[in-house]
Amino acid sequence: MKISVDLIKELREMTSSSVAHCKKALEETKGDLKKAAVLLRKQGLEIAAKKQCRAAKEGRVESYIHHGNKIGVLLEVDCESDFVARNEDFVIFAKDVAMQIAATSPLYLKKEDVPTEVLESEKSKEDFCKNHCLMEQVFVKDPSITINDYLGSIVAKVGENVVIRRFIRYKIGE
Repeated sequence: MKISVDLIKELREMTSSSVAHCKKALEETKGDLKKAAVLLRKQGLEIAAKKQCRAAKEGRVESYIHHGNKIGVLLEVDCESDFVARNEDFVIFAKDVAMQIAATSPLYLKKEDVPTEVLESEKSKEDFCKNHCLMEQVFVKDPSITINDYLGSIVAKVGENVVIRRFIRYKIGE
C-alpha cells in the first residue's frame, strides 16, 4: 500500500515521531491513522522501559501557579543530560505535568507508592489508582492517553531516560 506524504505528515504532527517511524507505523496498520498512533505510543513505552535503568541526574524543577494564586505546584522531572533538560518538548512536558497535578490533585506518584493499608480499604483498587496516582491518571489535555503514556512519548522523542521524580501541590486552606 502506498502511504501518502500528507498522511505521514498528519501522523507526525499528532505524535512528534520521526518521519521514518510514522511511515513504518502507517505501513504496518495499512494506512489507519488511529491504529498507527497507538502503535507509535506502544513503541514509545517499550523504548522508555529499555532506558529506565540509565541514570537521570539532570533535569528541571518546574513550578505552576494556577490563576488566582490559590493553587501552586513544584515538580522535579529528571533526564540524562542538561541538553535535553533545555529541549522545548521536555520543557512543555514538565509544564503539562505540573498543570496536571494542579488540576487533579494526585496523592501519589505511582501505584507502587500507595500504602497497602490504603489500597485494602478501597472497593476498587484500580479506580483508586487511576484517580490518585499521577502516572495512572488520564492526561487532562488529551484524554486518550495517561501521564505514563505521555512520559513514554517524551522518552521516545528525546532519546533519553526521563523520570518524574517528585512533586508537591499547595492549595490555600489545605
